[in-house]
Amino acid sequence: MKEFVVYTLMRVVLFVAAFAVVVGIMALLLDGRYNLFWSVILAFLISGVASYFLLDRQREAFARRVEARAARASAAFEERKAREDSD
Repeated sequence: MKEFVVYTLMRVVLFVAAFAVVVGIMALLLDGRYNLFWSVILAFLISGVASYFLLDRQREAFARRVEARAARASAAFEERKAREDSD
């Protein structure tokens, strides 16, 4: 669970930072005005690409945690199934 929270918070921070940069650049280039819709779209794209490279370690930790949990659930299911078959 910790890995999920850390990864999610880092993605949110990355999006907010990308949004601030996009709005700042748009405001500079467009004489103080910016389009909120396009700012959000650009921030999503930029933060998505950046997270692929910058958050690789956190994503891998989260994936390992999910895989271990799935393996435990599968083993427990197989154990219950074997116990049911023997009864």
